[in-house]
Amino acid sequence: MAHHPLRKIFQKTGFDFHKYRPESDRLGWPKAIGVKTVLDVGANTGQFAKEIREILPDAQIYAFEPLADCYAELLENMKSDHKFKAFNFALGDTDGDVSMNRSSSSASSSILTMADTHKKLFPHTSGSTKETIKVRRLDNVKELDPTKLAKPILLKIDTQGFEDKVIRGATSFLKQVKMMIVETSFMNLYEHQPLFKDIYALLTAQGFSYHGSLHQRLKPVTRELIYEDSFFVRE
Repeated sequence: MAHHPLRKIFQKTGFDFHKYRPESDRLGWPKAIGVKTVLDVGANTGQFAKEIREILPDAQIYAFEPLADCYAELLENMKSDHKFKAFNFALGDTDGDVSMNRSSSSASSSILTMADTHKKLFPHTSGSTKETIKVRRLDNVKELDPTKLAKPILLKIDTQGFEDKVIRGATSFLKQVKMMIVETSFMNLYEHQPLFKDIYALLTAQGFSYHGSLHQRLKPVTRELIYEDSFFVRE
């Protein structure tokens, strides 16, 4: 199977950003059911938005990215896409301003504190500075009324250990969502983060079923599962 050219570049440098990596055989599913609206939560500079646009050329994409420079790059990368809109804030279970831990690898930045396990597995991400960002509950984003969005809706969440907070802040919105791609961890990469079992419990309680993974990251020697992009579908 041919690899995405960007992935080859990252592999040569040893760089690992915790972002979605496409698997074409599984991405046929959103296309097959005709997903018309995509929410990209934790958009970084548009990696997922670019990939899903290739799969869903006519879908409306809404992206959320709180870091100022990543948001600016996201807008630049998607400027020719007329069915794309970005919001310069994070999603969570409260509304307000918070201090974010900006990693030396922007895609590993998190509102949570990075754990030693993460630093050992991905040492290039260990540098950190603080940046104040805005957070909103998805249920309170009045610009996006889920009852008025074109269906089916695909919600992707990749927020470096903050996934449960995004879900808890979107209980009403989720009732209108058909499919979800959620980055889930099997070991503590950030302090006090939920693991796969916690996300599984949250989403099954919301009426979703687990349908496998799109991508998994394993330890190089032991082959222990570190994290995956989990696929959840409302039946």
